[in-house]
Amino acid sequence: MQAIRNVAIIAHVDHGKTTLVDKIIHASKIFRENQEFQDLILDNNDLERERGITIVSKNVSVRYKETKINIIDTPGHADFGGEVERVLKMADGVLLLVDAFEGPMPQTRFVLSKAIQLGLKPIVVINKVDKPNCRPDEVHEAVFDLMFNLGATEDQLDFATLYGSSKQGWMSYDWKTPTEDIVPLLDTILAQIPAPKFNSEGALQMQITSLDFNSFVGRIAIGRVARGTVKEGQNLVLCKVGDVYKKVKVKEVHTFEGLGKVKVSEVVAGDICAVTGIEGFEIGDTLADEQNPEAMQRIHIDEPTMSMLFTINNSPFFGKEGKFVTSRHLRDRLYKETEKNLALRIQETNSEDKFLVFGRGILHLSILIETMRREGYELQVGQPQVLIKEIDGQKHEPVEVLVVDVPNETAGKVIELATQRKGELLIMEPKGDLQHLEFEIPSRGLIGLRTQVLNSTQGEAIMTHRFKAYAPFKGHIPGRVNGSLISMETGPTTAYTLDKLQDRGRFFVDPGEEVYAGQVIGEHTRQNDLELNVQKAKQLTNMRASGTDTNVRIAPKINFSLEESMEYIQKDEYLEVTPKSMRMRKIYLDPNERKRMENKSEMADA
Repeated sequence: MQAIRNVAIIAHVDHGKTTLVDKIIHASKIFRENQEFQDLILDNNDLERERGITIVSKNVSVRYKETKINIIDTPGHADFGGEVERVLKMADGVLLLVDAFEGPMPQTRFVLSKAIQLGLKPIVVINKVDKPNCRPDEVHEAVFDLMFNLGATEDQLDFATLYGSSKQGWMSYDWKTPTEDIVPLLDTILAQIPAPKFNSEGALQMQITSLDFNSFVGRIAIGRVARGTVKEGQNLVLCKVGDVYKKVKVKEVHTFEGLGKVKVSEVVAGDICAVTGIEGFEIGDTLADEQNPEAMQRIHIDEPTMSMLFTINNSPFFGKEGKFVTSRHLRDRLYKETEKNLALRIQETNSEDKFLVFGRGILHLSILIETMRREGYELQVGQPQVLIKEIDGQKHEPVEVLVVDVPNETAGKVIELATQRKGELLIMEPKGDLQHLEFEIPSRGLIGLRTQVLNSTQGEAIMTHRFKAYAPFKGHIPGRVNGSLISMETGPTTAYTLDKLQDRGRFFVDPGEEVYAGQVIGEHTRQNDLELNVQKAKQLTNMRASGTDTNVRIAPKINFSLEESMEYIQKDEYLEVTPKSMRMRKIYLDPNERKRMENKSEMADA
């Protein structure tokens, strides 16, 4: 029976997890010498490569000294917490990767607390010690303090520490003496991480912790065998929610080998495997013995904190760019997403073509929207809403811990922006040449805050936040003050009118761009909405001009990213998303209908 180690790698965004896994893959010589491959082998989805973040956890297996090491790369963002919790269930130990300058960050804390609760043994890797301003010893102290504060046991606090640089491809026990390769890390994994505790005797138990999909074999269940043996062609029982038992038959069993999977006849307890041929399972279900089925404890996933309305695109420009535009397409795609994305919930509304989608934050929902637009969907989304709960007859809202690292000279501005949005300053301390600020702030206050903070600090602030708890409602938070500039008619904009109207506000469209009546084309300088005719052309006469009136100087349009657009729209606006464009619009395109609805809502509020 071969020796196995199951290790999950956890770290904050951008601290180098995926790069380290790359180096481990190279060290174990999975690739042939002459084989070509891209950097960041694991981030195989375009979105992951572009943004430089891991969204979906990946499994890789390498062999070292007759031991099979299953490595699981996890996302660093708290928005993908649903992903992290499942993955840790498959591991027996964790590699905690920390940046040698930044030290442990709030999202590191989020994942680490999950790992400590599950009783996993940590190995600390202090990465990027090749940076000029690194402070490895202080960071080591900070990691120890963090683990102590999270309630780690004596055994967990007695962790091994390695220093190195994933980029340069070396690890060592002393940061001042670099080595040639990352072998010390692999040796430490074998020495420190316990072999999986299992019982190969006894009735089979395997919890499904993630899934894959293949158009030939359908859904594939992935998980770790906790007890017994899974065999090809075996009859088993699937234990579902509410003590529902269903008979199933295993078709094929695969284990992870290198970057792919290998078909095997059986898998013994302790190893991670993929099983095909099982229908109708959900994540968290248990595969158990036919004669003696025992369900394992289900995975608890943090609840969503934010909702958004998804609807079909019904603007005058619908169906021009996308392949999938009907409500059936939208519905099928959203329900398909919930199969894999545990932290996502969907609720039907009284309208056939509107769906409420609940997620963990702006990033979580924007990744879903971005993936859908790349697949060829057209849709419209409403303003993000925070979920309000009623506890003991009192309104409660989600509160988050916001951490900002910012240069000294702009710290005051950040504090001002956060306190305007009901944020409370908890900690303020110097950290190298930066100020480290920690706030407690309602989730509502975070919507749109990132853009403001980055603008006021010239892009130098580092912001992260994590969900803390539900707390009593904090009252009104000021939103966007400026009104919208709305197009009056449909047709291409002209440079002549845009030039003449520049004193009215900032535009989101270029000259010659096609717009429709009711589309939001800019931000007004005042608080009210203003309708403009931007299609008007210059009246030509046969009089000679002196040449001065031909010079049109138009400020460049404001380009919003998807997240910024989601944060920018008001409650009476939609964001229209198609494969090639994003447009903001009023929900009611007709000005008379808009006015009528406005009066209705004012009466309802009164």
